[in-house]
Amino acid sequence: MGPEGREAQDPPVPAVRALAGDRLPELLDHLPAGVVVLDAGGVVVSANHAAARLLGRDAGKMVGLTASSIEWGLLDRHGEPLPEQLYPVWRVLTRRTDVADCVVGVKRQDENEISWLLCNGYPVFDPAGKVQEAVVCFTDCTELKRTEEQLRKSEERLRLVLLGSNDATWDIDLRTGGVYYSGRWWDMLGYPSDTVATSNDSWRHFMHPDDLPVVDSFLQALLKGHERTYSIEFRLAHRDGHYVPVLARGYVLRDESGRALRVSGTNTDLTERKEAERRIYELAYFDQLTGLPNRRHLLEQMQRLASRASRVPTIGALLFIDLDNFKQINDTLGHAAGDLMLRQVAERLRHAVRETDLLARLGGDEFIVALEDLGTTADEAAVEAGKVAHKILAVLARPHPLGRHAGGRSCTITPSIGVALFGHQRGSVEAALRQADIAMYHAKSAGRDTVRFFDPAMQAAIDARSAMEADLREGLRAHSFPLHCQPQFGADGRVVGGEVLLRWQHPRRGLVGPADFIGLAESTGLIVGIGLQALRDACLCLERWSHIPGLAELTLAVNVSACQLQQPDFPERVLAVLAETGAPPSRLSLELTESAFARDVDDVIAKMTRLRAHGVLFSLDDFGTGYSSLSYLKQFPLSALKVDRSFVSDVEHVANAGAIAELIVSLGKTLGLKVIAEGVENEHQFAFLREHECDAYQGFLFAPPLPIGEFERRYAVA
Repeated sequence: MGPEGREAQDPPVPAVRALAGDRLPELLDHLPAGVVVLDAGGVVVSANHAAARLLGRDAGKMVGLTASSIEWGLLDRHGEPLPEQLYPVWRVLTRRTDVADCVVGVKRQDENEISWLLCNGYPVFDPAGKVQEAVVCFTDCTELKRTEEQLRKSEERLRLVLLGSNDATWDIDLRTGGVYYSGRWWDMLGYPSDTVATSNDSWRHFMHPDDLPVVDSFLQALLKGHERTYSIEFRLAHRDGHYVPVLARGYVLRDESGRALRVSGTNTDLTERKEAERRIYELAYFDQLTGLPNRRHLLEQMQRLASRASRVPTIGALLFIDLDNFKQINDTLGHAAGDLMLRQVAERLRHAVRETDLLARLGGDEFIVALEDLGTTADEAAVEAGKVAHKILAVLARPHPLGRHAGGRSCTITPSIGVALFGHQRGSVEAALRQADIAMYHAKSAGRDTVRFFDPAMQAAIDARSAMEADLREGLRAHSFPLHCQPQFGADGRVVGGEVLLRWQHPRRGLVGPADFIGLAESTGLIVGIGLQALRDACLCLERWSHIPGLAELTLAVNVSACQLQQPDFPERVLAVLAETGAPPSRLSLELTESAFARDVDDVIAKMTRLRAHGVLFSLDDFGTGYSSLSYLKQFPLSALKVDRSFVSDVEHVANAGAIAELIVSLGKTLGLKVIAEGVENEHQFAFLREHECDAYQGFLFAPPLPIGEFERRYAVA
C-alpha cells in the first residue's frame, strides 16, 4: 500500500451517485467503516458514527468543518505532515476520480496518539456532470501499520546485521527453481556484486571437487529428512584460482507434510578463522625456531608409531641426537648465533632423513628421528639405523656459517647419538625413547661425536640406580646411616681424634660402604639431608664424650660435601645443630675436599670464617689432588691439612710421592696447620711420616673404622 493510495483504474462515470433514501443515515451508522460526505468546497456535510469514533470527534460537531491541514493535520505514511492537496478528499475533488487504498495518519483529539486509516473516496456528480460531493470511506489499519513498521524494522535490522557480519545470503526456491545470490555472495568469490546466476545450481560450478560429493550427500539427506536448520563447511573457487573456505548455515522451509519447499542460508568466509586455526596448530605442535614438530607432536606421533608397530612384523629405530658443547656457542657468541645454529642443524637433518621419517625437536639442543620399516630382524634394522646415524654425523660435522654472529667465521659442532630399536618383539616406542636417551649419554661418555646403540646392561644400571635412589630416600627417612669412626693417633701412639665415616644399613644388602652410595647421594642432592643427619649424630657423640675421660679431649672430623657447603644457610644449620646438641664447637672439625673451593671461593671463605668465629675447626682433605692453590690456601681459615692416601701409599716405591708428602707436611707446618696423614698401612710409611714430623696418623696400621659404640668402649678411660 502506498502513502498516497492509488487512483481508480476505471474512468469516471458521469452518472449521478445520489445519496437518497430516508433510511440511508441509519444504514451508514451501522457500517463498521467511517463515512464522511463533503461538498464541492471540502466542507463536511455528514459523518456516520464510525467516522466520529475513528477520528475521535463528536459526529455532530464534525458537520461544517473544512478539510484543511489546520483542522485535521493528516500525516503521510512516514509520520510527516501530509500536504493539504494530497488529502484524499481534495484528490477526489480536484482530479474528479476515485482514490483507493490511501493510508493517512490522524491524531485523535480524545487520545494523544496517532491512528492510521485506510481511505477510499469517490466523487458524486450532479446532472450537469459537475462534482457535487465527495464521499470518503475509511477503516482503522493501525495494527496493520504497526505490523508493517515492525516488519520494516526487522528487515532493516537483518540488513544491518548481514552487512556487519559480512556474510553472504542466498535462497533457492525448490518449487519454482528460482535462485537468489546476494552481492556479497559474488564479492566473496571475487566477482562483481551484480553478477546474475545462470541456474539454481550455479554453486556447483564453484565447489571444490573433493567437497562436491560430500555436499551432495549432505543435501540429499537434509532434504529427505525433517531437520529445519543446518550447517556445513566446504570450499568455493575464487575468481583468482584459490579456494575460499566457507561455512554455510541456514533454514529449510517445509510444508505441513515435511516436504522441503525452500532452502535459505548465509555463507561465512572462514579464511581468517582457518588461518588462525592453522597458526594455533603450528604453535601447539611445531617448534617456532626450527619449524620442526615439537615434543607434543612427537608424543602424539609416537602413539601412531606404536599402533602401527604392533601390526606389522618390521622393526624401526629411534635416534636421540644431542649437540655436543652447544652451551659454549650460546655463552661465547650469544643466543642469536645459537638460534641460527639450531635452524641450520634442523635443515640439515631434514635432508638427511626420508620424507616418511619423523623428525622432531625435543627441546634445547635435542632432536629425535624416528625411522620405520628398517627390516624384519634386529640386525637388519641396526645396520640401517647405523647408516642414518653416521650420515647425520657427517652432515652436521660440516662447518656452520654463522655470519656476523661469529665475525664472519664458520663454527663446527658435533652430535652424540643414541639409538634404540622398537617394533616387532623389540618393545614399545615409549621404552625406545628412554633407551635412546640412555644410549645418547653413553655416547657422551665415550668422547662425544659418536653413535651408541642401547644395550640392556645400560638399562639394568639405570634401574639399579633408580632403585638405590629410592632406597636412599627411605634410608634417610628411617635414619639408616649409623656412624663409624676411624681413630687418629699421635706419633706417641696416643689417640688424638677420629674421622666419622658413614655406612648405610641397607635392609637387603646389609652394611654398605660409602663408595657405593655417596656418589649417588651427591648427584641427587640427598647428601644434604644425609650429611646433616650425620652431623647431628656426631655432635651428639661429642656432647656425650665431653663427660667421658679419654674422649673429652678428642677432635671429631665430619666430612662435608661441596653440595652441603653451597647451601646458602649452611652456617646457620651447623650452629643450630651445635646449639641443639650442646656439643663443644672446638671439638668439631668439618672436613672439606678441594672440590668445595672450585666455585665461589669468596662465599666459601665467608661461611668458613663465620663458623670459625664460633670455634668450629676446618681440615682440608685430599690436599694436592684437586683445585686449590697456595694463594687460596692462605685465605682459608683452616686448622689442619690431610695428606692424601695416594701420596702416603707410594712413599715406599715412588720417589716423587715421598717428596710431595714431605712438601705437604712442610707446607702445613709453615702455615701453622696440623698435618694428618691418612691411609697409613705399614711401618715404613709411618716411619717416613714420623721422620718428617707429621702430627697425626690414620690408617689400618693403627685401627680400622669402628662402630661408634665400639670406638667409645675401646678408647674411653675407665
